[in-house]
Amino acid sequence: MAEAERIIGTPDVDDEAAAPAEKPQGRRRVVALFAVALVAYLLDLVSKIIVVEKLEHHAPIEIIGDLLKFEAVRNPGAAFGMGEAFTIIFTFIAASVIVVIIRLARKLYSLPWAIALGLLLGGALGNLTDRIFRSPGVFEGAVVDFIAPAHFAVFNLADSAIVCGGVLIVLLSFRGLDPDGTVHKD
Repeated sequence: MAEAERIIGTPDVDDEAAAPAEKPQGRRRVVALFAVALVAYLLDLVSKIIVVEKLEHHAPIEIIGDLLKFEAVRNPGAAFGMGEAFTIIFTFIAASVIVVIIRLARKLYSLPWAIALGLLLGGALGNLTDRIFRSPGVFEGAVVDFIAPAHFAVFNLADSAIVCGGVLIVLLSFRGLDPDGTVHKD
């Protein structure tokens, strides 16, 4: 078809017009990804600084009676305190997730995926920062958790961002939306 258009003098407008339009849109999605990641990371970082300064070694603060309280807890493991002996493995998993998201960002043309991946990236960076810089040592640090609902694990804002990003990815996948912006119906 392109050869026929070249011969009769009709420019191949679709290919030329589509390429420049996609690149700026993709860049905007990458900016959205990193903006969401930065906001999630900074909210987590600031909340943990406040918790360590004001709440650690103090009585928990009841927010909604016994249903929800803020209580400073150092967690060397994963969710529900599992895997305390594998802190270094969780560190490498978080670092790997960050690398995968950054690599995927090059092919990102979907705003919902940018938001989801931004939440994952910000949360992973938040917990990785604790693993690297908090005691007992580099790559073995305990994560600061402080949101303590009744009968559930104590968590932080990074954990919340990771869960929200993960749920959004599952929903986007069920809807058939790919990170590159294409929609498929299986």
